Amino acid sequence: MVEDLDPQSADAGVPAHFGDPMREQRLLETAAGLVDRSNRDVIAVPGEERAGWLHTLTTQHLSDLSANQGSELLVLSPNGHVEQHAFITEDGTTAWLDTEPGAGAGLLKYLEMMRFFTKVEPRDASSELAVLSLVGPGAADLFPDLAAPRVGEVPGPKFAAGSVPPEPTSLYAVREFEGGLARRVPLGVDLLVPRAAKTSIIEKLGVPQAGLWAYEAIRVAARTPRLGWETDHRTIPPEAGLLATGVHLDKGCYRGQETVARVHHLGKPPRRLVLLHFDGVASDHPPAKGTPVELDGRAVGFVGTAVRHHELGLVALAVLKRNVADDARLTVGESAAAIDPA
Repeated sequence: MVEDLDPQSADAGVPAHFGDPMREQRLLETAAGLVDRSNRDVIAVPGEERAGWLHTLTTQHLSDLSANQGSELLVLSPNGHVEQHAFITEDGTTAWLDTEPGAGAGLLKYLEMMRFFTKVEPRDASSELAVLSLVGPGAADLFPDLAAPRVGEVPGPKFAAGSVPPEPTSLYAVREFEGGLARRVPLGVDLLVPRAAKTSIIEKLGVPQAGLWAYEAIRVAARTPRLGWETDHRTIPPEAGLLATGVHLDKGCYRGQETVARVHHLGKPPRRLVLLHFDGVASDHPPAKGTPVELDGRAVGFVGTAVRHHELGLVALAVLKRNVADDARLTVGESAAAIDPA
């Protein structure tokens, strides 16, 4: 049985599960499963000046990004707040940016606004390519030629200039696949495939399918943030755990850089990303995105993504004020919650 997500959901259009969400979670955690994430928006950026142009507009070091490489990037507001997050995949002629469902229009608008006389031609390519994700330890076995993803450690606040290499902080191996691209990422392998061939490629792969509910549970357990879920209009990159994957701290100017540099070198972000465990949940439904997290009746943060994990039970990624202690007795609605200190 295939169950689709609620049409009102931001993730509408892809399967929620295939009959047994918990079994699908175990599949993604112990072997390999295929998740349809074709609701993601895709932007194509061809043009001979694309690498340097994207380098100047985003938080990532992209000036030397070459064919068969991928990474992650952010677009910040002038005040350093996260406006966009995307994966970038370079094939030698085009940089492909895939982002959250519904976020592509805003990203494309910004890119078009910043074109000026640069030799680039950004366009909406969501009708051209669809994203599928092979998730689990067995995903790498299906693409043994793709090197393991590299995510650099965030340097200390007093790191020496030049100590960070002049390349993306996250570097993902890429190769051609079925008229599209395969990209090795921390959770497995993402496939950017021709949308018209999506069904036939799924059949050809022959990998058991899992729904987005299972994918989200694995993502939450891995503490991987998602734009619009673990971010709000005030989020700066270190609050959501996005420095290691999406921000290069030793590159030229970009919009919002002053805030990132100031917080990194002179202080700590006002909020942090945590994993919450729930107890005494009165409802079968996890708390909704944006539900306040309270301490002694005072709001100290918000829930991002809440899921039922096959081993951890009901858990959620949440963004809390930094001064909230790891052993604080928190509440979310009528439920008690505790921070996972790991």
